Amino acid sequence: MRPYDPTGLTRTKYFFFTGKGGVGKTSVACATAVTLADSGKNVMLISTDPASNLQDVFGIELDNQGTPIPEVPNLTVVNLDPIEAAQAYKEKVIGPYKGILPDAAIASMEEQLSGSCTVEIAAFNEFSHYLTDEGIKDKYDHVIFDTAPTGHTLRMLQLPSAWSSFISENTHGASCLGQLSGLENNRQMYATAVATLADRAMTTVVLVARPEKTPLEEAGRAAAELRELGVNNQTMIVNGVMEPDPAGDETALSLYRKQREALRNIPALLADIPAYSIPLRAYNVYGVKNIRRLLTDDGWDEAGSAAQISGVYPLKALIDEVYLTRKKVIFTMGKGGVGKTTLAAAIASGLAAKGAKVHLTTTDPAHHLQFLLSDGGNLKVSHIDEEAEVAKYREEVLAKARESMGDADLAYIEEDLRSPCTQEIAVFRAFADIVEQATDDQTVVIDTAPTGHTLLLLDATQSYHKQIQKSQGDIPESVKRLLPRLRNADETEVVIVTLPEATPVHEALRLTEDLARAGIHSKWWVINSSLYLTDTKHLLLKAKAQSEVGWINRVAAISQGNTVLIKWHGQDLKGKELLAL
Repeated sequence: MRPYDPTGLTRTKYFFFTGKGGVGKTSVACATAVTLADSGKNVMLISTDPASNLQDVFGIELDNQGTPIPEVPNLTVVNLDPIEAAQAYKEKVIGPYKGILPDAAIASMEEQLSGSCTVEIAAFNEFSHYLTDEGIKDKYDHVIFDTAPTGHTLRMLQLPSAWSSFISENTHGASCLGQLSGLENNRQMYATAVATLADRAMTTVVLVARPEKTPLEEAGRAAAELRELGVNNQTMIVNGVMEPDPAGDETALSLYRKQREALRNIPALLADIPAYSIPLRAYNVYGVKNIRRLLTDDGWDEAGSAAQISGVYPLKALIDEVYLTRKKVIFTMGKGGVGKTTLAAAIASGLAAKGAKVHLTTTDPAHHLQFLLSDGGNLKVSHIDEEAEVAKYREEVLAKARESMGDADLAYIEEDLRSPCTQEIAVFRAFADIVEQATDDQTVVIDTAPTGHTLLLLDATQSYHKQIQKSQGDIPESVKRLLPRLRNADETEVVIVTLPEATPVHEALRLTEDLARAGIHSKWWVINSSLYLTDTKHLLLKAKAQSEVGWINRVAAISQGNTVLIKWHGQDLKGKELLAL
């Protein structure tokens, strides 16, 4: 891969940066904007990322109108707040129905509009203005967006039925997006925005990934989804590539080999997309100086005086506590790629080693096969086929919907069933059946937890159905019993898994807030893959390890000292190796 240099590429008017949380898309978008502005272009940078820290990055107060950056004369930055936009959108949609529909119906609608898809559609409403405004188009050479809409949201916007009012009258038990009729006046603007996205002469979509298996797979899925919609002008940037280490430091060599293995097995969906690389940097990309350095400076800062961490424990402390307190249901929860499956396996193995009877279940086939080798004795391991569960749920919902809906409305339901929330519900129904097996004699450990939004969606929908007796997706008894059980802190432990970096910590915080809305408490946090605990002598990695300290201490404060810190490992662990975490 060639080094990434925005000035050397064929440049379009609009750039959209997309990728999993924590891959560095905000840093790359900022570096692109500053580099192009430094080259004499007039640039506008717009962020709609809920985890955006643009104000910290540029060290200046930002708003949703546009703020010039003094140190970069040709750059204007806009920081849109998608959470605030989603709240305004939510009120606009629900307001007319208050006092007309029953309270249970309002609660159901409110929860339908509380998920991540609604935040995304509200954000799309905000930045569609910047994508279609002729004055902005004429004034700026480039308009750069720090985040891009998913294929699911774009497909939903193109469905005529998405703009109807039928959603207010029908609830199929898994709606993620809810109705769009509150934004009917903007329908033409959306159509223009979607067309601009697909115009390869106008727009480039930049897929940002790290040289790791999960982010690359996510980039491949995004590329395929966007391609289906005619968005074909795509570029990939692999951020954080480790250079070969001549000093032979074991940690550096292990990281290098792990990255090269991931890049050798890059998904076929990405094979034809132009790819560029950015080297691994030790410093945080804050301030214009470091933004400029990201694409130009191969050096690194010295680690300096060693900051100290406090309030962290080995995984054994968590296992000891859940064993002594006789927790019966244990979830590991976190964004993809943080290691929650491995942590679930380690916790299950640790409890089984203490004599507890444990049932570990996972949706990850690779991990299932790996840990099945130690199945037996006190430990039972099972695998839930996610694709099969989604297919089964999809057919159940559609069969019910066909009884009362026409083709246009069915198209909406079919797209809604591709949303993250409905997929989570489909898999979670299978998990609920396994949670039923948690008894005084058996502990259940699950490597995926429901978000608070999904639980409240099920809860609100259930209440709504009791009144109107119209359900296209039946809620099993095991799911109905689940929420009260998860709210019982004496029985259930939700373990939050994250990484010692800004975006994963911010995302984990949003997960805990989501759970708190559903009345579910989380005590323990696990910070995975910490370079701080390695004995690396590599200067860049030592400096990077020191940059983790602030995030580790912040999590320790949030969890009130109930934080587990786990060392970065160059290889996947299995069997008894897990117990040494």
